[in-house]
Amino acid sequence: MWSNRSRLKVMEVSSRYWLRPTPGHWRMLQAMSINGVSPKVRKILQLLRLRQIFNGVFVKLNKASINMLRIAEPYIAWGYPNLKSVRELIYKRGFGKIKKQRIAITDNSLIEKSLGKYGLICMEDLIHEIFTTGPNFKVANNFLWPFKLSSPRGGMNKKTTHFVEGGDAGNREDQINRMIRRMN
Repeated sequence: MWSNRSRLKVMEVSSRYWLRPTPGHWRMLQAMSINGVSPKVRKILQLLRLRQIFNGVFVKLNKASINMLRIAEPYIAWGYPNLKSVRELIYKRGFGKIKKQRIAITDNSLIEKSLGKYGLICMEDLIHEIFTTGPNFKVANNFLWPFKLSSPRGGMNKKTTHFVEGGDAGNREDQINRMIRRMN
């Protein structure tokens, strides 16, 4: 594997422009309801596990997920969270899927029973696996129930407008952390 420094050097040499390397995962939340949405967008939101307004999930970036993001862009806000945001979300709003039921993660034994065979035995292991998009990211993310967030303090700016134009929908990059703090 390449280190971040060597990856940046290769990017500088190959394109002659410095580009920020894209993170391995994105944090998404549904900014609008799915009433009156086309069936294709509705299906994509269901595949992303965004079934209610103000739900949030982690998604690993690949070509398919990027294409799904582009289609559902007017209805979701996303960006890449920092470690503090991931930790706060999982500790405060984290629920596990145990026997197809939504159970609050109150004890490390719940994580160990469900994810112990993958080497995840405590809350910090789960946070590390989600944040670094490790080899067991899919299992760890599937264990987590979609986060049910409250409406943001101070309200939304413009739900129907893109973030670049002063709204709330679309790619917020690292500004998603500010929105998570308002909703957590």
